[in-house]
Amino acid sequence: MNGVFKALNDPTRREILRLLGHQEHTAGDLAERFDMTKPSMSHHFAVLKEADLIISRREGTTIYYALNTTVVQDVMAWFLDLTGSDEGRT
Repeated sequence: MNGVFKALNDPTRREILRLLGHQEHTAGDLAERFDMTKPSMSHHFAVLKEADLIISRREGTTIYYALNTTVVQDVMAWFLDLTGSDEGRT
């Protein structure tokens, strides 16, 4: 869970997650949305992958990233347990 908090601590990584919440994106598509170097973007992807918040797949030389909804659901359940809220549970 510490890796998740580390990943969520950065606004760039939160924005990457927000974008991936809508649809899968290539690494290049995501990088175009931010004013930073490719190594910096790679670092953000690595932190998010280490926290299992995103998954990736490769097609040839293109890497596609998607939100790991299973882990996001686990984190949300943890937050709901922490607050004692039953809203949003099925």
